[in-house]
Amino acid sequence: MKNLLVICFVLLVGGFAQAQDKNAKVAFQVDGVCGMCQERIEKAAIRTKGVKSAKWNVHTHYLSVIFDERKTNLETIHQSVANVGHDTELVTATDEAYNSVHDCCRYRDEDVKKEHEDDGGGSESESPKSFVNTQNYGLIYSEVG
Repeated sequence: MKNLLVICFVLLVGGFAQAQDKNAKVAFQVDGVCGMCQERIEKAAIRTKGVKSAKWNVHTHYLSVIFDERKTNLETIHQSVANVGHDTELVTATDEAYNSVHDCCRYRDEDVKKEHEDDGGGSESESPKSFVNTQNYGLIYSEVG
């Protein structure tokens, strides 16, 4: 009876630990220059089935995402962001998608980038903190500034 109780406890704890493994925390670079870009990037990511949280930093250009690995994958999230006109580390937005963004969001245009730098936005001097390499998803973060 005692052994049966121990086995049940181990199975219960093991099952709970495994259930906690479904969410991945990832951060990757996405090109953009302003608050309008931020809104578009975050909406594209969060509308991807399985994404629970998405936050893009205009200064670091990193998109921090929490997603359910059972429902989506990193490549799908990259593609969703590229589909709304923003280049990511893995996927370049098509010209059609890029040309659909507002004129002030044309991050490939050096004049637009310079204009946003003059306004105090878009500085790339800051970088995310606390990254860990993983097999499946590149950079996994514990905290991104």
